Amino acid sequence: MAESFSVERRFFDDKNYPRGFSRHGDYTIKESQALEQYGQAFKALDSGERKPVTQEEKQFVAFCRGEHPASTFFEKTWDKYRSRISNAKRVYTLSGVVSDNLDEFSSND
Repeated sequence: MAESFSVERRFFDDKNYPRGFSRHGDYTIKESQALEQYGQAFKALDSGERKPVTQEEKQFVAFCRGEHPASTFFEKTWDKYRSRISNAKRVYTLSGVVSDNLDEFSSND
């Protein structure tokens, strides 16, 4: 039987985490290790580039589609990653007001 979330290479997100997951402070050591080790599989399953093979992967894809809330460690870790990167564009001003519109600050995204 195929091993769940098997990958050929480690996962890195240089755009959002240029110093790596573990050095950024958003994730626990265990979460950082899971993202590095299995993130390629998580991303491919989430985007539909990879078809689920095992029951664990099928459940993960169902979570990614919103069919059930995150329940496993991998699902919770990927959910945390997705929520962190979707909030990455927020700009905090000195007044404490949050702005999601970067167009007025920068034209290169």
